[in-house]
Amino acid sequence: MAGIAEADLEEVEPGAPDLVITRLACSLRGEEQEVHIVPGTHAAAAYGVERSVEKFTCRFGVNEAYRDRLFGGDLRVSGTDAEGNVRMAESATHPFFMGTLFMPQMSSEPGRPHPLITAFVKAASELAGKEKRAPWLG
Repeated sequence: MAGIAEADLEEVEPGAPDLVITRLACSLRGEEQEVHIVPGTHAAAAYGVERSVEKFTCRFGVNEAYRDRLFGGDLRVSGTDAEGNVRMAESATHPFFMGTLFMPQMSSEPGRPHPLITAFVKAASELAGKEKRAPWLG
Protein backbone atom coordinates (compact mmCIF):
# COMPACT_ATOMS: atom_id res chain seq x y z
CA MET A 1 0.00 0.00 0.00
CA ALA A 2 1.53 3.29 -1.16
CA GLY A 3 5.00 1.76 -1.02
CA ILE A 4 4.63 0.91 2.67
CA ALA A 5 5.70 -2.74 2.71
CA GLU A 6 4.23 -3.61 6.10
CA ALA A 7 1.12 -1.41 5.91
CA ASP A 8 -1.73 -2.79 7.98
CA LEU A 9 -4.92 -1.96 9.84
CA GLU A 10 -5.04 -1.73 13.63
CA GLU A 11 -8.42 -3.49 13.69
CA VAL A 12 -6.92 -6.55 11.95
CA GLU A 13 -3.29 -6.55 13.12
CA PRO A 14 -2.92 -4.24 16.14
CA GLY A 15 0.79 -4.98 16.61
CA ALA A 16 1.86 -4.29 13.01
CA PRO A 17 4.74 -1.81 12.59
CA ASP A 18 3.03 0.41 10.00
CA LEU A 19 -0.60 0.98 10.97
CA VAL A 20 -2.03 3.21 8.26
CA ILE A 21 -5.58 2.71 9.54
CA THR A 22 -5.92 3.23 13.30
CA ARG A 23 -8.54 3.67 16.00
CA LEU A 24 -9.92 7.20 15.95
CA ALA A 25 -9.26 9.34 19.02
CA CYS A 26 -13.03 9.66 19.36
CA SER A 27 -15.32 7.00 17.92
CA LEU A 28 -17.74 8.28 15.29
CA ARG A 29 -20.11 5.36 15.85
CA GLY A 30 -23.66 6.71 15.77
CA GLU A 31 -22.46 10.26 15.14
CA GLU A 32 -23.40 12.82 12.52
CA GLN A 33 -20.55 15.06 11.41
CA GLU A 34 -20.06 17.77 8.84
CA VAL A 35 -17.79 16.77 5.97
CA HIS A 36 -15.96 19.48 4.05
CA ILE A 37 -15.79 18.48 0.39
CA VAL A 38 -12.58 19.32 -1.46
CA PRO A 39 -13.19 21.46 -4.58
CA GLY A 40 -12.19 19.96 -7.93
CA THR A 41 -12.76 16.35 -6.85
CA HIS A 42 -15.23 13.74 -8.09
CA ALA A 43 -16.93 14.09 -4.71
CA ALA A 44 -17.37 17.83 -5.26
CA ALA A 45 -18.96 17.14 -8.65
CA ALA A 46 -21.31 14.58 -7.08
CA TYR A 47 -22.39 16.73 -4.16
CA GLY A 48 -22.50 20.15 -5.81
CA VAL A 49 -22.00 21.73 -2.38
CA GLU A 50 -19.00 22.47 -0.15
CA ARG A 51 -20.28 20.70 2.99
CA SER A 52 -22.54 17.84 3.92
CA VAL A 53 -23.68 16.32 7.20
CA GLU A 54 -23.04 12.57 7.15
CA LYS A 55 -23.87 9.61 9.39
CA PHE A 56 -20.92 7.64 10.73
CA THR A 57 -20.62 4.17 12.24
CA CYS A 58 -16.83 3.85 12.36
CA ARG A 59 -14.18 3.64 15.02
CA PHE A 60 -11.15 3.55 12.68
CA GLY A 61 -9.72 5.96 10.14
CA VAL A 62 -6.61 7.11 8.31
CA ASN A 63 -3.56 7.45 10.54
CA GLU A 64 -2.71 11.10 9.85
CA ALA A 65 1.01 10.29 10.36
CA TYR A 66 0.84 8.47 7.00
CA ARG A 67 -1.27 11.05 5.18
CA ASP A 68 1.54 12.46 3.00
CA ARG A 69 2.66 8.97 1.97
CA LEU A 70 -0.87 7.74 1.21
CA PHE A 71 -2.24 10.71 -0.69
CA GLY A 72 -0.91 12.62 -3.66
CA GLY A 73 -0.86 11.70 -7.28
CA ASP A 74 -3.84 9.52 -8.16
CA LEU A 75 -5.16 8.90 -4.63
CA ARG A 76 -6.41 12.13 -3.13
CA VAL A 77 -8.36 13.35 -0.14
CA SER A 78 -11.82 14.47 -1.22
CA GLY A 79 -13.47 15.16 2.14
CA THR A 80 -12.35 16.15 5.64
CA ASP A 81 -13.79 16.97 9.03
CA ALA A 82 -13.59 20.50 10.46
CA GLU A 83 -10.04 19.83 11.70
CA GLY A 84 -8.88 18.58 8.29
CA ASN A 85 -8.80 14.86 9.12
CA VAL A 86 -9.52 12.53 6.19
CA ARG A 87 -13.14 11.42 5.95
CA MET A 88 -13.30 10.66 2.21
CA ALA A 89 -10.73 9.73 -0.44
CA GLU A 90 -10.85 8.94 -4.15
CA SER A 91 -8.90 8.10 -7.27
CA ALA A 92 -8.40 11.14 -9.46
CA THR A 93 -8.38 9.06 -12.65
CA HIS A 94 -10.95 6.31 -12.07
CA PRO A 95 -14.60 7.04 -12.98
CA PHE A 96 -15.68 6.07 -9.46
CA PHE A 97 -13.23 4.80 -6.87
CA MET A 98 -14.11 6.34 -3.55
CA GLY A 99 -13.82 5.45 0.11
CA THR A 100 -15.65 7.11 2.96
CA LEU A 101 -15.67 6.77 6.73
CA PHE A 102 -19.41 7.46 6.68
CA MET A 103 -22.16 5.36 5.17
CA PRO A 104 -23.93 7.12 2.26
CA GLN A 105 -26.76 4.58 2.24
CA MET A 106 -27.79 5.73 5.72
CA SER A 107 -28.68 9.18 4.34
CA SER A 108 -30.60 7.91 1.32
CA GLU A 109 -34.36 8.09 1.22
CA PRO A 110 -36.88 6.72 -1.29
CA GLY A 111 -36.76 9.00 -4.31
CA ARG A 112 -33.78 10.89 -2.89
CA PRO A 113 -30.60 8.80 -3.00
CA HIS A 114 -27.37 10.07 -1.48
CA PRO A 115 -25.26 12.04 -4.01
CA LEU A 116 -22.45 9.46 -3.92
CA ILE A 117 -24.85 6.60 -4.66
CA THR A 118 -26.23 8.57 -7.58
CA ALA A 119 -22.68 9.27 -8.80
CA PHE A 120 -21.77 5.58 -8.51
CA VAL A 121 -24.79 4.47 -10.54
CA LYS A 122 -24.11 7.16 -13.14
CA ALA A 123 -20.43 6.15 -13.46
CA ALA A 124 -21.36 2.46 -13.73
CA SER A 125 -23.98 3.21 -16.36
CA GLU A 126 -21.58 5.31 -18.41
CA LEU A 127 -18.86 2.71 -18.09
CA ALA A 128 -21.24 0.04 -19.34
CA GLY A 129 -21.99 2.25 -22.35
CA LYS A 130 -25.61 2.73 -21.45
CA GLU A 131 -26.96 6.07 -22.55
CA LYS A 132 -30.43 5.76 -21.08
CA ARG A 133 -30.45 6.76 -17.42
CA ALA A 134 -33.06 6.48 -14.73
CA PRO A 135 -35.01 9.75 -14.33
CA TRP A 136 -33.66 10.34 -10.82
CA LEU A 137 -30.07 10.45 -12.13
CA GLY A 138 -30.70 13.78 -13.83
